[in-house]
Amino acid sequence: MYLLSEYYYVILIIQLVCVWHCMRKGNDTKWVWIIIFLPLIGCLVYFYSEILTRRTVNELRSGVASAVVPGLSVRKLEEQLRFSDTFQNRIALADALLQRGDTQRAIELYESSYNGVFQENEHLLQQMVMAYAAVGRYEELIPLARKMYRSPQFARSPAHIKYTLALEKTGRTEEAEKEFRLMNGRFANYEPRSEYGSFLIRQGRTAEAQKIFTEILSEVTHLSGREKSRNRTWINKAKDELAKIRK
Repeated sequence: MYLLSEYYYVILIIQLVCVWHCMRKGNDTKWVWIIIFLPLIGCLVYFYSEILTRRTVNELRSGVASAVVPGLSVRKLEEQLRFSDTFQNRIALADALLQRGDTQRAIELYESSYNGVFQENEHLLQQMVMAYAAVGRYEELIPLARKMYRSPQFARSPAHIKYTLALEKTGRTEEAEKEFRLMNGRFANYEPRSEYGSFLIRQGRTAEAQKIFTEILSEVTHLSGREKSRNRTWINKAKDELAKIRK
């Protein structure tokens, strides 16, 4: 009897985890009933179909197809959303629209998804920060960024940079500099460091900016070809800013 009781509680915990994941990700609610009425089998099928398969095969295929035929991903995602209006489908379409530069439509989808338990969804929060920054809605993005401030993923994310720039745009320059300093590590973080240099120039602190840009360029020879390629925008920016300072 003891073993049966223990088995029951283990299955119950697995069910609860799967149901929580399903609701948080906005997956089709049919999965909730499958998980409840077919406890172990339902959980195993859900895990394989919605976690393993969706993250690997489906995403890879979708990525390759959209790269070959521009716009294919958006059309496919629009059809998918019409067929099944779920949180996951709305966010997938919004992400594709944001990447394509259709920011206003992306914002509409993000905002319509920002309710209930999804107000704590970190991916949604990060994407809303990026979208709001793109259209200059700085005051609105700051509280969203602060909701995920303690997350390890936020510290090195593009959303952290947008949050920092938003602080500057709204007159919170001391707070902005504090955030820039947190991201100012050597042999990494070239985007925020480059942005920090530009921030210092805007504050009239040219000598400090020159030091940062010089440090960035001194590290370039130690980077691999892939690292140079990935950070080329910020390396070139450092060169341009240094050239302006030295004129």
